[in-house]
Amino acid sequence: MSLLLRNQVLEMFDHAYQKYMDHAYPADELMPLTCRGRVRGLEPSRGDIDDALGKFSLTLIDTLDTLALLNKTVEFEEAVRRVVADVRLDNDIVVSVFETNIRVLGGLLGGHSMAVMLKESGRMVWYQDELLHMAKDLGLRLLPAFNTSSGLPYPRVNLRYGVRGPETRTGTETDTCTACAGTIILEFAALSRFTGDPTFEAHARRALDFLWEKRQRNSNLVGTTINIHSGEWVSRDSGVGAGIDSYYEYLMKAYILLGDDRFLQRFNTHYASIMKYISQPPLLLDVHIHKPLLPARTWMDSLLAFFPGLQVLKGDIRPAIETHEMLYQVTKKHNFLPEAFTTDFRVHWAQHPLRPEFAESTYFLYKATRDPYYLEVGRTILENLNRFARVPCGFAAMKDVRTGSHEDRMDSFFLAEMFKYLFLLFAEEDDLPFNFLLFAGEELDDSNFEWTCPNTRLLFPDPTFPRNLREPIRSAVDKSCPRPTTHREPGMGRPPLRAQDFMANNPEHLELLRRMGVSLIHLKDGRVQLVQHATQAVSAIAAEDGMRFMQEMMELSSQQQKEQLPPRAVQIVSHPYFGRVVLTAGPAQFGLDLSKSSSGVRGFVTVAEPYNGCSELSNGEIVAGRIALLQRGQCMFAEKARHIHKAGAIGGIVIDDNEGSSSDTAPLFQMAGDGRNTDDVTLPLLFLFHKEGNILLEALKEYREVEVLLSDKARDRGETLSKTERRCEYEKILICEEGVGNSEHSLGPEFLNHTSPASLEPVDQSQLTTQEQTTDDSVLGQESVQPAEGLGSYVSVDVGEEPAVDGDSSSQSVDSLMADWQEDLAAFKQMEKDEL
Repeated sequence: MSLLLRNQVLEMFDHAYQKYMDHAYPADELMPLTCRGRVRGLEPSRGDIDDALGKFSLTLIDTLDTLALLNKTVEFEEAVRRVVADVRLDNDIVVSVFETNIRVLGGLLGGHSMAVMLKESGRMVWYQDELLHMAKDLGLRLLPAFNTSSGLPYPRVNLRYGVRGPETRTGTETDTCTACAGTIILEFAALSRFTGDPTFEAHARRALDFLWEKRQRNSNLVGTTINIHSGEWVSRDSGVGAGIDSYYEYLMKAYILLGDDRFLQRFNTHYASIMKYISQPPLLLDVHIHKPLLPARTWMDSLLAFFPGLQVLKGDIRPAIETHEMLYQVTKKHNFLPEAFTTDFRVHWAQHPLRPEFAESTYFLYKATRDPYYLEVGRTILENLNRFARVPCGFAAMKDVRTGSHEDRMDSFFLAEMFKYLFLLFAEEDDLPFNFLLFAGEELDDSNFEWTCPNTRLLFPDPTFPRNLREPIRSAVDKSCPRPTTHREPGMGRPPLRAQDFMANNPEHLELLRRMGVSLIHLKDGRVQLVQHATQAVSAIAAEDGMRFMQEMMELSSQQQKEQLPPRAVQIVSHPYFGRVVLTAGPAQFGLDLSKSSSGVRGFVTVAEPYNGCSELSNGEIVAGRIALLQRGQCMFAEKARHIHKAGAIGGIVIDDNEGSSSDTAPLFQMAGDGRNTDDVTLPLLFLFHKEGNILLEALKEYREVEVLLSDKARDRGETLSKTERRCEYEKILICEEGVGNSEHSLGPEFLNHTSPASLEPVDQSQLTTQEQTTDDSVLGQESVQPAEGLGSYVSVDVGEEPAVDGDSSSQSVDSLMADWQEDLAAFKQMEKDEL
């Protein structure tokens, strides 16, 4: 099995790497849905995420050592030549010091190490330390960020101008995350050791020394965010996930790399506190550094998935197995590890950007235990990537693990790290270009593993030991334990206003809020926000009443969120999409509940006339038996549903009329009824924002016959294809229309003209504004809309290969067309063979 899975890793890497090189290089990242490179400044800003992009071919540099590890020496040598010839590091651009250090400086140093090894074996004899020279150049460009009184680096630096002066457009920041300041030592120390210049290592050590001095001395924990000038903790939450994660990782690995006992002593001190306060096996929950017995939040983020692997390095295997098993069960529950999930294992943040941390811990645990269970975990990771994230132009990040919708994003760490750990997991020793043994020694030097890594043969004389640790965790996640009920202390009085009775337009209620020190703020999107300032209350008793009111309001809001319907999926299943395009849709509070339909509702779409659906349809004979597309506005949602229902439609999709509205920037809607009994509406009705709806309309314009599946979540591609379509997907030589059967046909020009979906122009992602619900006659007839559960809704656009710049597509040969899909075809067939 390992050989088959190793080869599958290599095939998947080739698919992703080649698509980056073909469609994105020299851009920093590949946009796998639109088949082009992401160039900073040309695409809509994604905020801090874009700080990793520096116009320095990020993905290629980050992937250099992975190419060598996977024995792709020809590709590695070519990649080194490209980096040396093409990459510029003096760009006038502001980048993250943290991301640039770990991905670019680390990539250059890793590439240099591999190149030296290959040169020693007789290959790449032309190499003269060019990557090392580039690494030193980059290190010098990062050094100005460390020019602070504390030694902690600024979070951002201008590659050309540093941090001082208006031309830098940075240097005014006061705060940085602990991981950002404490994840420098490996790269900077390696750079100093390679070049003989101690400056870099000295700056990294100074930053680590400062963080160590600023730890909370009673709890021995560090906060998430720190002021780089004063050293004051800005965020006093402490955990092992986002904001702190790699600080702990680098302390342990700095000891391994540099042999300095001080790093291990510090790690052991922190680790003891982590296990005392943060670890609640199998959970890892944030606490306050000054009050470590007080939880700071009730959810966990996906970055903590690295921690079981670090515990393996530490030698603490039991909690590593327990936490890893919890993460694996959450992964199986949602196909991927959500960016954040609650203590009862529900989705908190639904995104998954193809992070490698869980695969990393899986690799470490397999090496520590040799339990084949972890090979099965790795196999699950591979299958989910191929089933849900693979697209014709690479692998696309998940924007919502609940619906299977995609984001046009493939971060550099996916190629650089994910495939590295998966290859190491399945590879035999002979597959590795160098000795990669994790453990050494036949005897344990210390029973509590304070100073050494364990010998696994002595750790697990009983092969059932790891399984015995995993079983209780599996049961806990399967049950998805409900949140504990919050109980009030006895004897506490009721506030003068109950949360469930509050009305924002009641003057008496507003006056009561004022007396309790609670202010009401109207937000632009129609919602209201409540804020309490106890000092503004008329008395101490009123302030206590206000606090109890706020607690009630938070509980009521939480309960309402639980009751809201989850998002639904609109999946385009006809040629040439074959289920790859998934649009996350808002549900309706009436009509067919898709969560209770095992197969969903499948049908061809057509535009209703009139488009707003506010009167009897004039094209009812066309709408009958199809899914009607409607425009939002001018009447209630339920009224639109009744009109298409009367015309014989089997479903409806309402598209927002607010041009530019996007699920990227607006909360998902769930459509409310009109106050009347809606039992007469038995078809499903879903809501799409303008951007997502436009994708569907463009597909209809391009292909005329577009079939979609309305369901509670995206179906696996294999489930959406008929036998005919499955052959179309395999062979690309059938005309994908109803009634073709199994007969084969040659491709005509009219078919070739429609082999690639239409290119989509970027849509302005302006914030969608909603109106407050009111009984004012001036807005009667507008739909009643309520926010739906979850953060955002997402769109997956698969536009296939880029069209040729010259020549008509109709002149393509069948061989050329089939070659474009050959990689997908081979992988798809292999997956089916594996299942058999």
